[in-house]
Amino acid sequence: MTLQPPVAPQVTAHPEPPAPVPLRPALILSVAAGLALLLALPPFDLWPLAPVGVALLAVATHRRRLRAGFGLGFLAGVVLFFPLLRWTSFAAGWLPWALLSTAEAVFFGLTGLATAWLRPLLDRYRGLLWPLLLGLLWVTQEAARDRAPFGGFPWGRLAFSQADAPALRLAAYGGAPAVTFAVAAAGGALVGLFFLRPSLASLKTLEWRKPWREPVLVLLLIAFVFVALPRALPVGDAGGPTKVVAIVQGNVPRLGLDFNAQRRAVLDNHVKATLALAADVRDGKQKQPDLVVWPENSSDIDPLRNQDAASEISAATDEIGAPILVGAVLRTGNPNNIKNAGLLWVPGAGPDPTQRYVKRHPVPFAEYMPLRSIARLVTDKVDLVKNMLPGSKPGVLHTGPLTLGDVICFEVAYDGIVRDTVTGGAQVLAVQTNNATFNEAEARQQMAMVRLRAVEHGRDSLMVSTVGVSGFVDVYGSVHKETGFNTKSVQVRAMHLGSSRTLATRLGVLPELAAVALAAAALVGAFVLRRGRRDITDEGAEKAEAR
Repeated sequence: MTLQPPVAPQVTAHPEPPAPVPLRPALILSVAAGLALLLALPPFDLWPLAPVGVALLAVATHRRRLRAGFGLGFLAGVVLFFPLLRWTSFAAGWLPWALLSTAEAVFFGLTGLATAWLRPLLDRYRGLLWPLLLGLLWVTQEAARDRAPFGGFPWGRLAFSQADAPALRLAAYGGAPAVTFAVAAAGGALVGLFFLRPSLASLKTLEWRKPWREPVLVLLLIAFVFVALPRALPVGDAGGPTKVVAIVQGNVPRLGLDFNAQRRAVLDNHVKATLALAADVRDGKQKQPDLVVWPENSSDIDPLRNQDAASEISAATDEIGAPILVGAVLRTGNPNNIKNAGLLWVPGAGPDPTQRYVKRHPVPFAEYMPLRSIARLVTDKVDLVKNMLPGSKPGVLHTGPLTLGDVICFEVAYDGIVRDTVTGGAQVLAVQTNNATFNEAEARQQMAMVRLRAVEHGRDSLMVSTVGVSGFVDVYGSVHKETGFNTKSVQVRAMHLGSSRTLATRLGVLPELAAVALAAAALVGAFVLRRGRRDITDEGAEKAEAR
């Protein structure tokens, strides 16, 4: 009998890690990533491009050296932020715009660096970890960017690109971080498929093989979480009692920097528009409002110091027969310092000193100037920006008919400032803004944020601007009676008074903190794997030398 040699057991080789994309295509991918993210945001609103942008940047930076990962991420950030924030140059010149855009792009550079750093984890668990890790990285990047430098600037968050997307409903469960996570995770699923594309050849033989099974399952899961599940999720209660609210967009004589030179004309416009509304109410053409909201800077003349301005506002308040929330610039003892405030003006009584909100988060380079002495060396336009002093209390205003949560202009971009008004008892959210020194793109970017906040906290909301865009937003994020830009308009709508709290309101910052902690753990895990790989490499080299 002939003995057969033993058959060695077959060992399935672990698939080789994907090679990095060559540098020139990687540069193209980074530019394309920035463009995709730009087009996903208002005013373009091509929201499906947001996960595509995340995926393109991840493909460009994966398995690169850390310095190259940073550079590619920074390039994508430059492509996104310089055009996105172009309107910031209108107020104080090109230098603040360049500084702010560059600072924002640095955070994208760090995201690219972190993606490159996570190579050991992503290579080991190729199809499974891309969605999770990219979701965590982008939430962490935005958490940092929302807070630094100079108090942070959250413009351009992935969540703000999803106002028309099913994923917007996730805001009611985890706020803006939950929406960002879903967008980035969807991008991660696309990346997983890209790097496993050679294995997709098994589809031709209809074989269910593990190399392509995992990413396909992940894609299906993300499609469910990103599209199907949000459509089925309930959001805030749209029922309950209502109050009629009017928003007055008085417009300005001219757009641009000379807005502040038109102070009396702007106030007169809002007074006249309110008087016209009162006439329509008398004639039965409009419902009697329970509250009237004027925009930020509707009285750039301090009505607490100027009797003529106070008399005009009182006349309008008495005529309409309802309290008016007036956006006013308040002077201080120092002519270089001002306050940006919402004042509640009551019929027959004037301003209520107990119901006043002072903006808590002035915007760097627009409402106060960091590094003013340095910036002045380049352009003297920086001195057009005064020092706006911050307030200290949330904007919870008891107007009589309802409790209003007031935030002013850019504050709508900050999670905690809006949430503080709801936890303080706000039944309706209001965003007072002045876009006269910016443009329509900036106004539409703000409206997208209002839509997210309405869903996040289950509160009917409104945005009222001096020049537009103004409108009402329901708890589903839908906009009603939206006004045009650079027009005069008065809109009236019944708004539901919210009382319950969404899960996002109750959780507050906890989902974001959890994502940051998990991202930090992943970065540490990648460090451990890198150390282990280095030790194995060094041991192999020593054995080779011994032989």
